[in-house]
Amino acid sequence: MKRFLGFVRKEFLHIFRDYRTLIILFGIPATQIILFGYVVTNDLKEAGIGILDNSKDEITRSITAQLMASGFFHLETELQSESEIDALFKAGDVKAVITYGDNFSRRLTSEGVADIAIIADGSEPNVASLVTSYASAIINDCIMEIATEKVIFRIPVIPEVRMMYNQEMSSHYMFVPGVITLILILVCALMTSVTITREKEIGTMEVLLVSPLKPVQIILGKVAPYFLLSFINVIVILLLSWFVFRLPVKGSLALLLAECMLYILMGLSLGIMISTMASTMQQAIFISFLGLLLPSLLLSGFIYPIEHMPVIYDYVSFILPPRWFVVIIKSIMIKGSGLSDIWRETLFLAGATMLFIGISLRKFKSRLE
Repeated sequence: MKRFLGFVRKEFLHIFRDYRTLIILFGIPATQIILFGYVVTNDLKEAGIGILDNSKDEITRSITAQLMASGFFHLETELQSESEIDALFKAGDVKAVITYGDNFSRRLTSEGVADIAIIADGSEPNVASLVTSYASAIINDCIMEIATEKVIFRIPVIPEVRMMYNQEMSSHYMFVPGVITLILILVCALMTSVTITREKEIGTMEVLLVSPLKPVQIILGKVAPYFLLSFINVIVILLLSWFVFRLPVKGSLALLLAECMLYILMGLSLGIMISTMASTMQQAIFISFLGLLLPSLLLSGFIYPIEHMPVIYDYVSFILPPRWFVVIIKSIMIKGSGLSDIWRETLFLAGATMLFIGISLRKFKSRLE
């Protein structure tokens, strides 16, 4: 028993001396609790909406004020015509547009009917359902209150709900772009993260170091095969999304493929950077898989809207490339957006790619010195 207790004591000391084990035992569960506690939520908070008020009377202003006072919405912009709605949704600034018909107050008080519509961005089905439900409830309560005050005996006005880009509210419009984003970042980073660490473990790194190849040539040689294979993977995924889920590509296919190639290159360069920092294959796999899976799944915005999370998560997700690629792929595939609508996200991915390649080259050169 004494020997057994001594062995157990030794194992405890070994665990407490290894910070990686402590992170796995205590850090990851704590992080998961915090992430899931704040991120996995169906609450609506400060969703941006636009108002198209063709009447501009007392009742329409009262309904708008009630919507803003609820805390669920904030007024992003006031539109002048319906032709502005599509561009507004493509820019990603609003989740819904509330439109009031002409002579709203007069028709409501004299006829007991009036035209009001909620047009939501159906490319995000979960958010669209929440926005339309909350807005409809607030509008109905407000009109019921007005009807009571003005002694209107007809049936209260029921808002007309319309979904742009996704009339059937199919969940495939949310999950397919998100899964493409998740698969590419994990596969690309995971495949390349073990390349240089494998060379270190099997002892062939020295051969590369004394070869006439420059560091940039070695890194490009490692990346090139995976880049080609990953691009073929994108083609297969897009074909499956079309034939299996009937998810169309409404925008430019050439632009979509170009953006996918940029995202693949970013993922591969991130994997190379991880491989230059990790000393073993296990470390590389741990960092690239566990370090990317949860943040990409929860903080990219493809399942849970980032704007409904605490502000700190918005800052954290800002540095995550999947957040920006989700916007790009949804905009092109579902909304039919062009480069003018997604140039900011594209610029971020290009900058992240150059940053990761630069760090990889610097780390690799340090081994040559």
